Amino acid sequence: MNFNTIFLKSFRVLLLPLAIIYGLVIAIRNWLFDKNYLKSAEFNFPLICIGNLSVGGTGKSPMVEYLIELLKPTYRIGTLSRGYKRKTKGYALANQYTTALEIGDEPMQFHVKFPDIAVASCEERIVGIPHLLQDVPNLQAIILDDAFQHRSVKAGLNILLTDYSNLYSHDFFLPTGDLRDGWASAKRAQIIIVTKCPYDLSAELKQKAIRSLKPEASQKIFFTTIEYGMPYHIFNHGDEWMLTPRDEVLLVCGIANPKPLKEFLHEKTHTYYQQDYSDHHIFSIDDLNEIREKFDHIDAKDKMILTTEKDAVRLIKFTEQLASLPMYVLPIRHYFLFEEGRQFNELVTDFITNFRFNPAT
Repeated sequence: MNFNTIFLKSFRVLLLPLAIIYGLVIAIRNWLFDKNYLKSAEFNFPLICIGNLSVGGTGKSPMVEYLIELLKPTYRIGTLSRGYKRKTKGYALANQYTTALEIGDEPMQFHVKFPDIAVASCEERIVGIPHLLQDVPNLQAIILDDAFQHRSVKAGLNILLTDYSNLYSHDFFLPTGDLRDGWASAKRAQIIIVTKCPYDLSAELKQKAIRSLKPEASQKIFFTTIEYGMPYHIFNHGDEWMLTPRDEVLLVCGIANPKPLKEFLHEKTHTYYQQDYSDHHIFSIDDLNEIREKFDHIDAKDKMILTTEKDAVRLIKFTEQLASLPMYVLPIRHYFLFEEGRQFNELVTDFITNFRFNPAT
């Protein structure tokens, strides 16, 4: 969901009283957890939580994938997500017949890209974790996707993401801002990652962001930028398309923050057209007909349809409708700036290797 048009920003200021009430409710809830009136379950098992304080895209899914690629050569890992907008309820473990409607688009994306790891969905992480450990008893770590604000489970390693262009320290509570949790909650993270930074971010601007975020002395802070890969065909991953300045692209996407993607296409292609949908949009036959019609009206020889990996798992079911269309998927990943990727990797792997259960008293 993108709230950041000029009109909506102006309208959201009028909702400030609601935002203050929401912030008070969140503050009371966090106080109850901090004082143990509400309990957080702890597990004698390495849990890595990826999350943010805001709604919208800060790069959680690419960070989960980064961790999967980092850890799976050495450790037996699984992922547990909420499965937002799926058509099922409760715990679900992905298998060869699973669809995005059953586990959610982001878990399905993990399952398609990494079929050799355990991928599960469950609205209540405190329920899903024991289920996953029972189904896959040889796991050595679980990555909790988008679970930072779900305090019913206390993870051993919390990785908090914030968008460089909208740092949580500059934001306010919903509906006036994008925050769904309080600024003080950032103190619960061991690692903070500022995402979607300019590739040439200067050391001066890096320090300015750190001063704004005011991390605790014990917290580690890193900066990443977006790195796009080679687009691959939605059905044949070996068929790749190198974008050139002569290409004309129809961008089909339903993601929270498409701005960096659009900026990338503006730089790399001759022209791009947009077919935007809401975040986690469930595509229909009517949508496919609309996409085809718009693509057919592009008068160019070198033209293609481009979509995101998250959208692709919701589109791939339309085999017949897409078979004759040049639809390609654009992969995305985090790239650590200032040559600090190795330090981040070591923090994560050391957490698993040296894990010791220290339950709160």
